[in-house]
Amino acid sequence: MKIILDIQRNNCNFAHYLYMDNKQATLELGTKPVGRLLVQYALPAIVAMSASSLYNIIDRAFIGQVVGPEAIAGLGITFPFMNLSAAFGAAVGVGSSASISVNLGQRNYKRAQNLLGNTVTLNLIIGTMFMLLSLIFLDPILRFFGASDVTLPYAREFMQVILLGNVITHMYFGLNAVLRAAGKPQHAMYATLFTVGCNILLVIAFVWWFRWGIRGAALATVVSQSLALCWQVWLFSDKKEILFLRRGIYRLRKDLVRNIISIGISPFLMQSTSCVIVIFMNNQFVHYGGDMAVGAYSIANSVVLMFFMFVMGVCQGMQPIVGYNYGAEKYDRMLRCLFIAIGCATAILLVGWALSMLFPREIARIFTTDETLIELSATGIKLDMLVFFVVGSQATITHFFQSIGKVKISIFLSLSRQLFMLLPMAFVFPLFWQLDGVWYAMPASDMASFLMTIPILWWYMKRLKVEN
Repeated sequence: MKIILDIQRNNCNFAHYLYMDNKQATLELGTKPVGRLLVQYALPAIVAMSASSLYNIIDRAFIGQVVGPEAIAGLGITFPFMNLSAAFGAAVGVGSSASISVNLGQRNYKRAQNLLGNTVTLNLIIGTMFMLLSLIFLDPILRFFGASDVTLPYAREFMQVILLGNVITHMYFGLNAVLRAAGKPQHAMYATLFTVGCNILLVIAFVWWFRWGIRGAALATVVSQSLALCWQVWLFSDKKEILFLRRGIYRLRKDLVRNIISIGISPFLMQSTSCVIVIFMNNQFVHYGGDMAVGAYSIANSVVLMFFMFVMGVCQGMQPIVGYNYGAEKYDRMLRCLFIAIGCATAILLVGWALSMLFPREIARIFTTDETLIELSATGIKLDMLVFFVVGSQATITHFFQSIGKVKISIFLSLSRQLFMLLPMAFVFPLFWQLDGVWYAMPASDMASFLMTIPILWWYMKRLKVEN
């Protein structure tokens, strides 16, 4: 009996040690030097996002090279669908992770635990509803998004598989966001790296070896995310962690849901606005340049996304640090983290801008061997990336306000770049410059939104100084 009691006591001490170790890792968000913290949190996210960008490039390259240029155009038609699905996922994932960060900063661990449970329930409900409604009206939606008789079969085949795995996608991204908020950025990185690596291998097998076409690429995405989700659930099943899955946390609570949605409404509007914009842009490109112009837009979008994912990694690394220190009322650390993140994001996009200006045709050749599509894509890449280096600061500042729960400001900034700027410009410019006018609208809106964002940040900093 004494031996059994000693073993039980030792196990309890070990569990208490692990709990305190995890708790200490969270408390470091308010004590460790900000620069080191940002590297610690942003680097795993950047690695994960860059790997994800690499997957997107390889995925589209395989589709373009093996299936053909029409498949690239068909994939471009699915971008609005993907953005719309991501919008609902972001409303829950970003909203809950920001709320969890603030509550951990306030050391309200019970509320953070319940936020985790509500995140799982909301993802399950929203993911299922989105899947069912989208599958029922799939063809009309794709037509509305700009699909032609040529591109519709490709878009349909891809989205049928993606939508069947929609709940898995929502849950995977949501739990990854919570992992970062809980002080485990490396684990979030491992999940993403595993997903990307598995995805690439499966795309090679399904698209190139088995010749399953664009449907094989979609299946590779769903399978790899399913495997990563199993590992995430295993991580959150560990009772030694501060946040873990247990009974009693899944019932939706009005105050928690309101808190999640109030913060998540900003990324939701940003992603859903992207959906509206891509729909409009696809239709503009079809009208002024045909299916090949849509394919060029798809390729240019892939290049933009590749570099922007690095910036998203910086923003994801910044979010738990900013949220925690805002909750702990350590505003100097909060602002220091913001300015370092802005510098990093701008430097990253300067590299992307230089490569796009110098090697647009070489980049386009990665996706296709069709000379017409290469020519259109090279022009599109240069115009789309013309002032792209200013987008880093605008995106980082928007995520900053999102991370501290300043909903109205983050919503306004989320909408300004695309809805208030790009949409009217993309309508007016082609009236004067035809197809080139559609491309011109993108750098013009980037610069206009940047010039709007900087004064808003300056106003908030001045107000924060007066209040404290």
